[in-house]
Amino acid sequence: MEVWLPIVTDLGFPIAVTFYLLHRIEGKLDVLIDTLHQFSNRS
Repeated sequence: MEVWLPIVTDLGFPIAVTFYLLHRIEGKLDVLIDTLHQFSNRS
């Protein structure tokens, strides 16, 4: 347990931020993909 605590404290915050940003970007990418599909269907 003593070995894992520094690893979790050092890496926990960057991992949490990464997952948060990926979650936010995922929604925006879905909107972008839908918009691109709409434009390709008009042609």
